[in-house]
Amino acid sequence: MSTAATSHDSSGHLSRAITRLVRKILAIFFILVLLVIHISGLLAPFISPYGFNDQDYTAIRQPPSLDHWAGTDMKGRDVLTRVLWGIQNTLVITFVAISTGGLLIGVSLGLLAGYFGGKIDSLIMRVGEIFTVIPSFLLVLIITATLKPRIREWVIWVEDNSFVEGLISSGFIDYFVVSVALVSFGWYGTARLVRSQILYLKESQYIEAARAIGVSHWGIIFKHLLPNALSPIIVTVTMGMGLMVGVEIFLSWVGVGIQPPRPSLGLMLWEGGNISVLRNQPWMLLAPGIVTWIMMLSWNLLGDAMNDVFNPRTR
Repeated sequence: MSTAATSHDSSGHLSRAITRLVRKILAIFFILVLLVIHISGLLAPFISPYGFNDQDYTAIRQPPSLDHWAGTDMKGRDVLTRVLWGIQNTLVITFVAISTGGLLIGVSLGLLAGYFGGKIDSLIMRVGEIFTVIPSFLLVLIITATLKPRIREWVIWVEDNSFVEGLISSGFIDYFVVSVALVSFGWYGTARLVRSQILYLKESQYIEAARAIGVSHWGIIFKHLLPNALSPIIVTVTMGMGLMVGVEIFLSWVGVGIQPPRPSLGLMLWEGGNISVLRNQPWMLLAPGIVTWIMMLSWNLLGDAMNDVFNPRTR
């Protein structure tokens, strides 16, 4: 099989997958839902009715009304505004973590391990197995708890000794530390998946033909192997987004994620999960709970749909 034919098959498979995706009404619905939620989070500074830390002492713990569509919390802050900003925080952290850990690091190391094999493969896989020995949540908690104080000291020194200002108030420390924690365990699954795909693909006839005509190692990896391994990568990343959303919210819930004054869906769920709050101010839990549930459900079901779409055995 020629490399041109292989490229045609790869693009043909992609076009067939897109056609199947368009025909899946449920998948399109969840894509639109996620777009609406994430765009709302990105536009939070412009569409939120109040500042995320604005307090109205005349409207403390008020139920939903025309002034506050999702009610107010125990400090008189607008719940809808804080939910929008919480979506933004979750969106930024999860996409940074999945794009660096799940894609950049995971795919790169998987390509190297699968194609070159030998000592490179053994080193990458053994390092990844070390990370899997420790439970993921525990590993994230350890990294977050140990890194955050040191990063904070460094950022304070930078602000005191340079013209840079506003790093602490912007939430940079929380973003950076949580992203590092998520990346630390998010790369291995993708790397192992890509490695298994490359081990199979590199024995194909078109790879042998590429070697015979003098195509370099990097040309084979990026022009022939990676395009043909994209389908499982897309499915894995899509399904992994739901997990990343849940982990980020869990970290804020236990107090090592996004911290006040910046709003976080996890912190809002923790504040609204108190039994007395559930009895007297259930709206404090309703808005963040519904948004969190919709995001995680949409990503997981979209991942299932993408698995059907990119499965060459489906019709």
